[in-house]
Amino acid sequence: MASEALRLHEIDALYGDSHVLHRVSLRLGEGRLLGLLGRNGAGKSTAMSVTVGLLPPRHGRVEVFGRAVTGRPPETIAAQGVALVPQGRRIFRSLTVRENLAVAGRTPQAGASTGWTLDAVFTLFPRIGERRRQVAGSLSGGEQQMLAIGRALMSNPRVLLMDEPSEGLAPQIVGEVMATIRRLKEQGLSILLVEQNPKLVFEVADDIVILNGGRVVAEGPTAEFRQRDVDLRQHLGIF
Repeated sequence: MASEALRLHEIDALYGDSHVLHRVSLRLGEGRLLGLLGRNGAGKSTAMSVTVGLLPPRHGRVEVFGRAVTGRPPETIAAQGVALVPQGRRIFRSLTVRENLAVAGRTPQAGASTGWTLDAVFTLFPRIGERRRQVAGSLSGGEQQMLAIGRALMSNPRVLLMDEPSEGLAPQIVGEVMATIRRLKEQGLSILLVEQNPKLVFEVADDIVILNGGRVVAEGPTAEFRQRDVDLRQHLGIF
């Protein structure tokens, strides 16, 4: 069995008095893709924030390749090989494409799936390579998403978190982004994917976790979900 790249164990998380996550546990196997599904407000992005250190959990434990990082600052968790492609991209709009990538550069850790450099990112995304000197705020939405993914890769992560990477993109660009995610998984990167579109997740994920009301209500290998014919309408509001 593959070792665990990432583990959340019985996480409780709150925003002020609002209790968002209730003893949430999930495991991401090394070199696998875990899809995290749920309705709006189910706690998916909160789980991401806890993982990367943006929100300290009230209870529970976060481990990266067996090493506890619970409550550590984001830069410490990033140094352990965790990178986030945030919802809404959050690129540096006033910097050039090249500058956006360069500021995130980090030497690969032992165990990283590959060594990411500017040239490697431009090979993965030729379109932003052609625009390397262009100010990032002038890029299209799809190009900005490619830049956000490339920026995360420049930190040479072992675990990549992706929060709604298809949001607001045209279908053709969504297809390109999902093809990129498949390539990264094939290269051995461990990926936690949050998506509103369950069809996209079921196409690429090895394992699925569904959150509802801040709790895990279903989990398991993707193939088992298909065999069990899990009623997604109950948990995701799909009709």
